[in-house]
Order: sequence, then C-alpha cells, then structure tokens
Amino acid sequence: MKNPFTSKKTVGAVAIAVFAAASLSACGGASAGGNSASGDVSYWLWDANQLPAYQQCADDFHKANPDITVKITQTGWDDYWGKLTNGMAAGTAPDVFTDHLSKFPDFVKTKQLVPLDDAVKAANINLNQYNAGLADLWVGQDGKRYGLPKDWDTISLFYNKKMAAAAGLSPAQMASLTWNPQDGGTYEKAIAHLTVDKNGKRGDEPGFDKNNVAVYGLGLPGSDGENAGQTQWSFLSATTGWTTTDKNPWGTHFNYDDKRLQDTIAWWASLAQKGYMPKLETTVGASAPDAFGAGKAAINSNGDWMIGQYKTYKGVDLGIAPTPVGPNGKSMSMFNGLADSIWAGTKKKDASIKWVEYLASTKCQDVVASKAVVFPAIKTSSDKAAAAFKAKGIDVTPFTQHVKDDTTFLLPITDNAAKVAGIMKPAMDAVVAGKAPASSLTAANGQVNALFAK
Repeated sequence: MKNPFTSKKTVGAVAIAVFAAASLSACGGASAGGNSASGDVSYWLWDANQLPAYQQCADDFHKANPDITVKITQTGWDDYWGKLTNGMAAGTAPDVFTDHLSKFPDFVKTKQLVPLDDAVKAANINLNQYNAGLADLWVGQDGKRYGLPKDWDTISLFYNKKMAAAAGLSPAQMASLTWNPQDGGTYEKAIAHLTVDKNGKRGDEPGFDKNNVAVYGLGLPGSDGENAGQTQWSFLSATTGWTTTDKNPWGTHFNYDDKRLQDTIAWWASLAQKGYMPKLETTVGASAPDAFGAGKAAINSNGDWMIGQYKTYKGVDLGIAPTPVGPNGKSMSMFNGLADSIWAGTKKKDASIKWVEYLASTKCQDVVASKAVVFPAIKTSSDKAAAAFKAKGIDVTPFTQHVKDDTTFLLPITDNAAKVAGIMKPAMDAVVAGKAPASSLTAANGQVNALFAK
C-alpha cells in the first residue's frame, strides 16, 4: 500500500458515561508530568456505532487492571472537536481521545499531546503489526510519535438494490461504473436514471421535473470543503491525477486552483442543478444516510465506518459498489486511519499510556473486529473484521480491494488544518450551491497558500 488511510464522520451524540464535575476538574489544569497509574481514565470518541465495542474493551481492560477504570464519553462529530479544544483550553479535556489525521498536527503545534516514543519502546510494541504505513502517519514533523493506530477506512458506493433493479441496473453494472468530468460517464447515467420525480418520471426521461423530485439518484451530505472531499468527491478528482497538496504528509502548497479539480467540482455541482442530487441548502441539519434509509436517495458515497448504519435501514436491500473508474483507468479511494492520543494535561499519564497500549493491541482490536463496524489497524484483526462482515452477509470487497490494489491516496496531513477548512468550506459551499463558479476556488486557494507563506 503506497499511501495508507482518514476520517470519519458518524452520527449520534449520545453519552454512555458523562464525567462528574469532580472527575472533570481532576483531569484539568495538570501538566504532562502527571503520572498516576491508577484511578479513572476519561476516554472520548465520536462514533456511536463503535461505542459498544470500546465499552467491552474498557470492561476487559478493567478486569486486567482493577486499579484503573475507563470512563467513556461519546459525542457526535459535529460537536466533538469544539468540546475537545475548549476542554484543552479550560483544562478539562479527557485523558485519552480518538484523534484524526487532519487534527493532530495543530494539537502537536500547541503542545497538547503526549509523545509516546518512550512508552512504545518500553512496552516493546511491534509497529509492523499494523497495516502498512499506518504507524508512520502519527509521527509529527518533530520526529515524535503522538498516536497508536486503531483503524483504517476507504470509500465506496452504498446503493439501494431494489431501486437499481427497478431501473434495470444490475449489480454487475453498478460495480463497473465509469466517470469523467466532461459528461459524467456511466456514473452520471446511472444517477440520472435512478432519479425519479413525483410524477414517476426518471431523470433521463422527457418531462422530468427537477423541481419536484421524490428520489434523488445521489445523496448529498454537504460540500466537504473541510476534508478535501473525503466521502463526496475526492475519489473522482484523484482519478484525474489531481492531488490536494504538493506533497503528503506536510504539504505547504494547496492545488484548489488546478483546472482538473475545478472541472470535477463543476461536474459534481451540476448534478444538483439538474435535479439528480439535493440542493445544498436542503441538506443543512439533515442526515444523508437517513435520507437513503428512507428511500429518498438511491446512492450514497461513504466510508466503511458507516456499513453498520446503512445495514440497519429496514426495507433497504443494501448493495455496495466500488467507486467509479475514472480517466486514469482506476477506481480510487481516500485512505485514512485514526489513532488514540493522550492529552498533555492529564494527571493520569501512566494509566492513560496503559489504556492507549491496550487499545492498540490485538486484545482490543480483535473485539472491535468481532463487532463488524470498522477495520482495525492490526493486520490480523483487520482480516477478522472482514470475516465478521461476511458472516453478516455483507460483501466488503469494494472497501478492502483498494488496499489490495494500492488504489488509495492519503487524506491531507498539514499544519493549519482548521484555518484551511475555515477558508475552503464556505468557498466550496458557494460552488455547490450554485452561487459561485468553480473557478472561484482559485481565490480561496490563494488564501490557503498564504497561510504557509514564510
């Protein structure tokens, strides 16, 4: 695998174990010198679908370490990072938290993370047990390690098999879609044909009413200007040869002014103008997966961490297809991996290190694998997850094939990620909403590159 793994957005904001006020103040305002090896360790994650697996890991860990109790809080993605950064500023952040490749560089810059090099060496952790390249992603520009890998993800197309069959599209056709930025290829043809207005007219039939659509061919969760189009359009732009930055990781020059990217976004935005995809303003506060589950969209592009949720929708015969083959002759996917990091302000440093080491072990990752929700970072655990998905009748080949074929590219790992997102999200929103041409991304790109000017 040339460029290993990214992010994940998931639903839900349900807390399984909320900190008591005393517990919060106990872990706040401390220095990295705190080294208690016992007591309560607070752990945050954002994915509700993964919470049961990690609760079991926490219970198993407590049995092996009776003097340490892990208290888990789950908060949905949209609120997670704000609460985390505010907690760091206030001295009330969790001891350990699920970290993201796009976020950890800024945490390193502000000295909010504990380096794990000494702990890895002392525990003799084999970094080669993880899928290729994953361990290296969490080494900062200072050469220090700030996370131990927990999982990886790729992107594919979730589709409604019943809708596809009614449209005359077979699983084989859905698995061999093609795309180009000029006319959209068979990908656009399938999206158009799967779109149905309230009078029963399909998107490619005469009389189709684009202003009164009952079923969209493609769902829209947002423009994803903040995550380089991870689930929405990155798998398309990558097939044109476009890259987000000049190098990855630690690029300092962004390429949103490239015509290949702008042509890709212009095509993608045109789907909403044609009525094949919801308009951006209608998606605010809405859930694209839930719209799919309600039969309001035939296709959703999304990550493997969402398999469990898509499989739960009643009345939906779920199909999973590879991303379309683009101009480079390949089906591509962004690749991402998460890790667990320790907050520099913890007063439970030694206990937190024990917990992070456990999270990164086969004991925990095999538990995660057995739940069939994500692909763990450890290679053997990842294989067990694929088997667990298969046992549930879910063919995850479209996700795993990217890893086998080396058709992945890495989520951008750069400094200033929050500032970049602050510029690119509104810029991309404007294009997808039809309020600005794709060429307007050139100006936004200039603002982004100015952030890295020496």
